Amino acid sequence: MLDSPTKRRIDTARDILVGKVPDPKSQVEQITIALIYKFMDDMDAESEEMGGKRKFFTGAFARYGWAKLMHAGLGGHEMLGLYAEGIAKMPENAGIPPLFREIFKNAYLPYRDPETLRAFLKVIDEFTYDHSERLGDAFEYLLSVLGSQGDAGQFRTPRHIIDFMVDIVDPKKNETVLDPACGTAGFLISSWKHIVRANTNAKGQNTLTPDEKARLAQNFTGYDISPDMVRLSIVNMYLHGFADPTFTSTIPSPVRNAGTNMPM
Repeated sequence: MLDSPTKRRIDTARDILVGKVPDPKSQVEQITIALIYKFMDDMDAESEEMGGKRKFFTGAFARYGWAKLMHAGLGGHEMLGLYAEGIAKMPENAGIPPLFREIFKNAYLPYRDPETLRAFLKVIDEFTYDHSERLGDAFEYLLSVLGSQGDAGQFRTPRHIIDFMVDIVDPKKNETVLDPACGTAGFLISSWKHIVRANTNAKGQNTLTPDEKARLAQNFTGYDISPDMVRLSIVNMYLHGFADPTFTSTIPSPVRNAGTNMPM
């Protein structure tokens, strides 16, 4: 369930962008890119705390780290240049998995106002990646601003309708779930939650065996004609606990889960 502080942060981020980025879809993309950028740095910090090493912001990419970006002594134009360069070059970062490289593919900063960026990144700085589904709920709320109708005849199904349809279809743990027009992956995520709930006992314990979990993780596939929707669906699945959604860059582009770290 989305908490009030998280909702407030998302609304504030959109309010800051609206004067420079009036299109809701572009607002969602800018917030998505910034969140993943911040979350990669959070995961690097977590790795260091556990005795490991950074893997995202290392080598030539260390200069783009979040702490350097948010340093109080960094001027507005310097921050803007560093962030714009960082998101543009991130697909070249060999230290990040294909999932993240795809998210940053063709990413760019559509405005050049340092004060807008500083205020925007200050809000993004309030988010922290914590491996919980809370972030998935927050992203679902962010995606809701896209409305019901998108470009090229795309229609986005409201969440309560998605959940109702999934309950009627009643997908099982040994079945394949395919959405040939997945949009932001709402049906895939709702189907996953439905199967997990159906295999949870009265004590709240999941009853799926390790083998069943492994097979289930391979059973979700989605396609969409829009590369932008594929990118958003990948982020949505990742933030809901799908560890490594895989895909190709062809159209239609499949989004297929290849593993999950969702608590079960």
